[in-house]
Amino acid sequence: MGNSYAGQLKTTRFEEVLHNSIEASLRSNSLVPRPVFSQLYLEAEQQLSALEGGSRADNEDEEEEGEGALEPTCPPNPYQMHPPPEGCCTTDGFCQAGKDLRLVSISSEPIDVPAGFLLVGAKSPSLPDHLLVCAVDRRFLPDDNGHNALLGFSGNCVGCGKKGFCYFTEFSNHINLKLTTQPKKQKHLKYYLVRNAQGALTKGPLICWKGSEFRSRQTAASTGSSSLFPPAESSGPLATFSGEPIPGTTPSIPMGAQQAGPASEHPSLTAAVGPAVLNGKDSPKHQQLVKNDPSAVPRPSALGILSNSGPPKKRHKGWSPESPSTTDGGYSQGGGNRAKYESAGMSCMPQVGLVGPAPVTFPVVASGEPVSVPDNLLKICKAKLVIFKGHGNFPYLCGNLNDVVVSPLLYTCYQNSQSISRAYEQYGASTIQPISEEMQLLLTVYYLVQLADQVPLMEDLEQIFLRSWRESHLTEIRQYQQPQPCPPAPSAVAPVTSAQLPWLAGLAASSCNDSVHIIECTYSLAEGLSEMFRLLVEGKLAKTNYVVIVRACRSPAIDSCVAVTGKYQARILSESLLTPAEYQKEVNYELVTGKVDSLGAFFSTLCPEGDIDILLDKFHQENQGHIPSSLTASSVTKSASLDVGGAPACTSYNLEPHHIRPFQLAVAQKLLSHVCSIADSSTQNLDLGSFEKVDFLICIPPSEVTYQQTLFHVWHSGVLLELGLEKEHMTKQRVEQYVLKLDAEAQTKFKSFLQNSFQNPHTLFVLIHDHAHWDLVSSAVHNLYSQSDPAVGLVDRLLNCREVKEAPNIVTLHVTSFPYALQTQHTLISPYNEIHWPASYSHGVDLYPENKKYFGLSEFIESTLSGHSLPLLRYDSSFEAMVTALGKRFPRLHSAVIRTFVLVQHYAAAMMAVSGLSQMKDYTSVETLEITQNLINSPKQCPCGHGLMVLLRVPCSPLAAVAYERLAHVRARLALEEHFEIILGNPSSGITIGKHFVKQLKMWQKIEDAEWRPQTYLELEGLPCILIFSGMDPHGESLPRSLRYCDLRLINSSCLVRTALEQELGLAAYFVSNEVPLEKGARNEPLESDAEKLSSTDNEDEELVTEGSTSEKRSPVKRERSRSHDSASSSLSSKASSSAPCGESLAQPAAPSQGERARSPQPCGPSEEARAPGDRQRPHASRGPPPVISRRSPGPTPQLDSGLRTGQRSVQASVTVSSSQLSSSGSSSSSMAPAAGTLVLQASQCSMSKACRQPPIVFLPKLVYDMVTATDSSGLPKAASLLPSHSVMWASSFRPLLSKTMTSTEQSLYYRQWTVPRPSHMDYGNRAEGRVDSFHPRRLLLSGPPQIGKTGAYLQFLSILSRMLIRLTEVDVYDEEEININLREESDWHYLQLSDPWPDLELFKKLPFDYIIHDPKYEDASLICSHLQSIKSEDRGMSRKPEELYVRRQTARMRLSKYAAYNTYHHCEQCHQYMGFHPRYQLYESTLHAFAFSYSMLGEEIQLHFIIPKSKEHHFVFSQPGGQLESMRLPLVTDKSHEYIKSPTFTPTTGRHEHGLFNLYHAMDGASHLHVLVVKEYEMAIYKKYWPNHIMLVLPSIFNSAGVGAAHFLIKELSYHNLELERNRQEELGIKPQDIWPFIVISDDSCVMWNVVDVDCGGERSKELSWSERNVSLKHIMQHIEASPNITHYALIGMRKWSSKTGSSEVREPFSRCHVHDFLILNVDLTQNVQYNQNRFMCDDVDFNLRVHSAGLLLCRFNRFSVMKKQIAVGGHRSFHITSKVSDNAAAVVPAQYICAPDSKHTFLAAPAQLLLEKFFQHHSHRFFPLSLKNHSHPVLSVDCYLNLGSQISVCYVSSRPHSLNISCSDFMFSGLLLYLCDSFVGASFLKKFHFLKGATLCVICQDRNSLRQTVVRLELEDEWQFRLRDEFQTANAKEDRPLFFLTGRHI
Repeated sequence: MGNSYAGQLKTTRFEEVLHNSIEASLRSNSLVPRPVFSQLYLEAEQQLSALEGGSRADNEDEEEEGEGALEPTCPPNPYQMHPPPEGCCTTDGFCQAGKDLRLVSISSEPIDVPAGFLLVGAKSPSLPDHLLVCAVDRRFLPDDNGHNALLGFSGNCVGCGKKGFCYFTEFSNHINLKLTTQPKKQKHLKYYLVRNAQGALTKGPLICWKGSEFRSRQTAASTGSSSLFPPAESSGPLATFSGEPIPGTTPSIPMGAQQAGPASEHPSLTAAVGPAVLNGKDSPKHQQLVKNDPSAVPRPSALGILSNSGPPKKRHKGWSPESPSTTDGGYSQGGGNRAKYESAGMSCMPQVGLVGPAPVTFPVVASGEPVSVPDNLLKICKAKLVIFKGHGNFPYLCGNLNDVVVSPLLYTCYQNSQSISRAYEQYGASTIQPISEEMQLLLTVYYLVQLADQVPLMEDLEQIFLRSWRESHLTEIRQYQQPQPCPPAPSAVAPVTSAQLPWLAGLAASSCNDSVHIIECTYSLAEGLSEMFRLLVEGKLAKTNYVVIVRACRSPAIDSCVAVTGKYQARILSESLLTPAEYQKEVNYELVTGKVDSLGAFFSTLCPEGDIDILLDKFHQENQGHIPSSLTASSVTKSASLDVGGAPACTSYNLEPHHIRPFQLAVAQKLLSHVCSIADSSTQNLDLGSFEKVDFLICIPPSEVTYQQTLFHVWHSGVLLELGLEKEHMTKQRVEQYVLKLDAEAQTKFKSFLQNSFQNPHTLFVLIHDHAHWDLVSSAVHNLYSQSDPAVGLVDRLLNCREVKEAPNIVTLHVTSFPYALQTQHTLISPYNEIHWPASYSHGVDLYPENKKYFGLSEFIESTLSGHSLPLLRYDSSFEAMVTALGKRFPRLHSAVIRTFVLVQHYAAAMMAVSGLSQMKDYTSVETLEITQNLINSPKQCPCGHGLMVLLRVPCSPLAAVAYERLAHVRARLALEEHFEIILGNPSSGITIGKHFVKQLKMWQKIEDAEWRPQTYLELEGLPCILIFSGMDPHGESLPRSLRYCDLRLINSSCLVRTALEQELGLAAYFVSNEVPLEKGARNEPLESDAEKLSSTDNEDEELVTEGSTSEKRSPVKRERSRSHDSASSSLSSKASSSAPCGESLAQPAAPSQGERARSPQPCGPSEEARAPGDRQRPHASRGPPPVISRRSPGPTPQLDSGLRTGQRSVQASVTVSSSQLSSSGSSSSSMAPAAGTLVLQASQCSMSKACRQPPIVFLPKLVYDMVTATDSSGLPKAASLLPSHSVMWASSFRPLLSKTMTSTEQSLYYRQWTVPRPSHMDYGNRAEGRVDSFHPRRLLLSGPPQIGKTGAYLQFLSILSRMLIRLTEVDVYDEEEININLREESDWHYLQLSDPWPDLELFKKLPFDYIIHDPKYEDASLICSHLQSIKSEDRGMSRKPEELYVRRQTARMRLSKYAAYNTYHHCEQCHQYMGFHPRYQLYESTLHAFAFSYSMLGEEIQLHFIIPKSKEHHFVFSQPGGQLESMRLPLVTDKSHEYIKSPTFTPTTGRHEHGLFNLYHAMDGASHLHVLVVKEYEMAIYKKYWPNHIMLVLPSIFNSAGVGAAHFLIKELSYHNLELERNRQEELGIKPQDIWPFIVISDDSCVMWNVVDVDCGGERSKELSWSERNVSLKHIMQHIEASPNITHYALIGMRKWSSKTGSSEVREPFSRCHVHDFLILNVDLTQNVQYNQNRFMCDDVDFNLRVHSAGLLLCRFNRFSVMKKQIAVGGHRSFHITSKVSDNAAAVVPAQYICAPDSKHTFLAAPAQLLLEKFFQHHSHRFFPLSLKNHSHPVLSVDCYLNLGSQISVCYVSSRPHSLNISCSDFMFSGLLLYLCDSFVGASFLKKFHFLKGATLCVICQDRNSLRQTVVRLELEDEWQFRLRDEFQTANAKEDRPLFFLTGRHI
């Protein structure tokens, strides 16, 4: 073969590489671009080096080194050296110039080393003890993996300084190496030289030439390899120096170049993909990837398909087929993608296509002689030998390498355990030593000894190391934890020395009966390995499972390795090192090449009568034309009866309607509250207020059944109708738009989703990622494989794309049962955004009562502990025994193949046995026979033929196809085609079943559609069938409730990763009916313990964790109880136990299962006692017909139950044995002793009746069974502490253990701390973005056990989210008709010009004032009489009955328009700045300004404070030098700008900092306006917090308890004072005082929207009036009003209050002269002398309106504008509570107690006197004015004020001011007189004008008793009124609260 490189240069390849190299060098920042030739040759070489092939034998004698120089041939004769030149020095250790080169002599001398050169030590054969120092260009030295050294040499002599040696031959002559063989740098340049702490040059690490020692920390071992030793690697870069990771020494060469994975089998994947990606140094992401994990970037094959499987040049038998780094890569690129993207670690079997035997590659680190692997090793060991590298050097292996697997997992474990945990670094724990190598090895031996026959698990070993380290350093650790000035000295524990090690190890192993054998060797491991092979060949290690080889003498470092020789262990371990893709490939290869034929041949010989097929054919011929007698006629009649119209009905089969369970609702609400909390947080990441509707897309894995199932859920949940996305009659096609199958076509659909979200910013899109633990591969990995499989990394490309991350209207919800891979240190999901399924019990209380109980993994596990002889989780020992035996016989076959063939054989034999070939009973296992009997017999026990489903899980699709064909063939030969169906369930295709069965299903489910076919497994309810369920992972398919057996015996038992395990067991998860009455006490027992342990959540994940829990607490009771239920079944159990089934299966547990099976379709019909497994539910008395227990429950579990037999304890004792039942089991019954005596359920009972009572029985492989049922010391199931997922790794081996009591939330935090994603995981790069807060704000994670109903929960969430959004965009506004319309005065004057936009001043002045209050909020206020209506007013009935007084006011729900005012919950882009939350203006700075003015009526100066944000200072004038606030700027009357609103708006508010509608940005349509909030002093801080960008006017503290009157009073006074200041200021600028704008707006804090009425008058006085109302901005209304002509002549302008009941009469006239409320435009100039009453709490607007009118001023209401007021349940006048001042009694005080006699012992109240007065009058004024009650023609005369005396009393208002407008009172006889705080304008003569009825009452109210007396005297009241002493009262206030005093009298 010579030098025939497989990598010869082909011109195109050369050009391409050259091009890439030039491009890379142009972009590269580093000095040394990657050379073209190294790309061409080294890549090829690496690829080749990964292959191991047949041509090896030819080359075995070639010499050892694989990298010769470039000469075409290598002469075999001894090497002839050129004679040295004359006169030069030839002394050993000196160069030819005579300079000393020996390390010992020149170690401390300074040596000049040029840039790019390294010092290395050369070995001279003649000076074995010395190293010669040389300087060599680093490019010609290998990197840490032994790769990428350029061919050739470049070096300098450090002695004489001669430079530029270009040939190693020449250099070796110069330094006098005196070689006898051809000089090779690989052979003679041995060590790097490094400077030590003293600066002296010392020998450093070995140079890692290809195949030489390699002890750096590898990121080794499979990720994808689902190994039993899940690697605990460090992902540090590979490094050679002293085992410490250092950055790659050649940064310019991507580390991916070291990847020598198995050759690519994709010719298309040539370098075109490779170099472009790998040399694109401009891509930082790749650099990142490449830097951190060499295995992350495999090299695509440089050569396409490599025909030559040898190494690049001559080889020797010692050539290592793969360098160490290869192990990290293992990217077999054929078949499965898993290997490609999980940095697939140890590829122990990179298959070269399907061409030859699967070669084994393994890393070798050589020192010394190679060890030859004996040829017949596989025959001797019966399994491939697995050798784990331990400490130190590992020798070459050569020879029969196919039969050996070498793994670095143990090495990695040792390395990890030697790195001191970060947890202790913070204490500066440098003195705490890591565990020593000797101790590690000794502990390993102890561990192996105690394992006995079990398989080792790396996690266990890591924990042992951790515990040992902790114990040995406990004292130091404790000392570190107490702060001390200096670290304590480590305690002196005598360490194990290397000399003692072999002796101690031998001692440890001596007790184990040679299952662990220790071999000690002196020089190197090579001799120990040779010794082991010798012992194996001699058969001396037959009983040995593990051989530990140790070299521990001479040097301080030890070498060790562990070989696994036990057949069982070695097979499991070697298979566990395969990635799932490699596993599938291997199985495929075995099937395609016919290797399995030998297995088939072996089986056919087992049959008693020769070949099974011959027996089958014979049987077929004998029985052709008639059904086997053993299958009795019942089946015929049954199938016949099916066709008859009046087929007997089966009560057990009733499909359940879809409904939401309480749990699902609770979870949906939890989801909603999480979304709301994201929206409420101050981060502005989600603005719920801006969304009007919800849309969604559900992404699911590419499984047709899951797809159809999700469509079905979406269709039936009604969510599309509820979200308004579809109309009533939607089609299947429409529903399909909302579910996305993540396959090749997904991208286009997803793009349209993104486009849709972009175009609809006001729709909230929820992107639901169901089954979210599937395909977490990074899209970076996808880029490398884009041609091979477009689906790789799809989830990452779609769901993590920039558009989704940045879209403010997309919320991503990940939904999964196994969230662990999304809970790593780099996760995008915040721990606060995780929602876990809640526990059903908390402290014994059933939180969500449901009629079904979930039966998941923890319940299944518990069934194995609870003392039942036949648990639900079982394994099949006879099956396992047969598999083990065949494994020894066929060591080259993968065990998955063997297991599948054995199981199919068992099923075939069982079918034959049941069909009458009883001799076949011995060729199947009892378990399989039980399953088959029940499968075939169950339909006969039901009048309709309902049967049970058997799930046969075959993960590998080709094997599933084999199983399907074989079982279908056997079924056909046995004429059983109509008895049960066999279905091949493949993720990529739908369900196919026979016509006969379709017909049955249609009849059972009453389906008329001729085209109907079942599309989900749920629709197979009741169909007797075997479902062969294939695919490497289940994708969330739900199974029907007729599932009785879950046969998981074929799951890949080596895939011991928590997710994989729970996913398989999840297939059996089930809902069990809870309705059956139980004896007290037993009822809720089963589940309650879960909640105690998992207080927050009952996740399956933790169910696993809580494994045995319940049984420990209650086991004694349980056992007792279960026995007591035996009554009838005691005999049964004894029989059962003697029977074969139990014999085999007593220990046989079964397994749990997965999908979203709410198995909802049928509730249980009458049923047998439902004993849920493990007593989670105990036998119940059944509700149906009195059931007799039958172990043969005709149901799905006839014999099936052999397993459950005793478990099924019946409550009834009556047992009838029906012969028909027996005969139906045919000959099969004889196969099981108990079958003969089985108890039978009445005549026949459908298997379905049991379905809802019992979870399925699960069969597991023994290995998995042990793993699932084993617990650690704390009671935590072993399975829970496994590596959580393939795509993550442990962050450190120094991690605490998971605890049994952890809730889901705590588990999540544990995984977030202790796991990191692998480089192939999509979250891997997340932390690299440099943000500390790397969580995505709009991403949530919902996790819950499999099949518990998560789909229903998230669909329900969409519904309630939509309802909430609609609710958010709606508001309740008051919707009440105007009151007292019929009392309106019919005057001669109307405002007749209906189309006027503004009032005509002259016309308007002629309108009379309407005194009557029409505002509905004053419905229970006193009517105000005016002259005309005094006669008509008697008909005013009581508006409300007294009890209705507090009835909720009528409201209407209105959709917010774009012009609404908002509260603090509204956030949108536009008003961020307005609200002050703009990032640029971090919390707006505000300044506090005092503003004082004097007010004569108060007799003192008023001091107010303004808080003015910086952004609003332009509205104010400040004094120049001092910055004192001088005035608020006012515009001019003449300004006509449309850009702003002229009137400043004041909003008095209290108690509504969150709910007040102060955000007027949208209402003002963005126009500039001045808005001032008027707040009380004590609320200033909270208002400022919520409204940082609003101007605040803070009232003086004396007004803290005042009412709204005080605020109105101060607003008006301040505004007038400001008007004066502005007039003075602007007068100086030449502006007339009357030109300054005099209006302000006083608005309530609940005005939400404004409307305008458009009227079409159709002629001036036409009766017909058509009008419409629309929503407009406040800006529109204000600018319209402000533009009114003569506006300054109006004192007060307002508008209608909106009502849906408004009639045309109200809007007919555009303007009215009447009361105005809520939203007032006030002319402060005209009303200068009219004040608000500062003491008032209620009706102060009515009071003010009356004063304004009586002052002769105009009030104008624009009838065609209306304001909507929002109902706000907090704050406002509600914030005044009247309570007793003394007692703490919170009982309400009734209004009658608000006043009392002066000086009495009455309880004083804590409330302002004025409030008590007003409230008392509102409710009890009839005590003072008895004559006025319902006497509307004789009102009470109220002078200068309006007080509400209640709805049954009318008042007449008069003003005492001179020249005021009053009604003519000459016609009135008043029934009372009210004088409230009257001033000097009220005189005796004024009162004499009015006439009173005899007996009319007077009430005088004054501030104190003194002024009361003075008033009586001044007004000469005693002339006409009679007073008595007892008629004096006061408000119930203490003296310090200044009560008001009343005096009442009667008219004489």
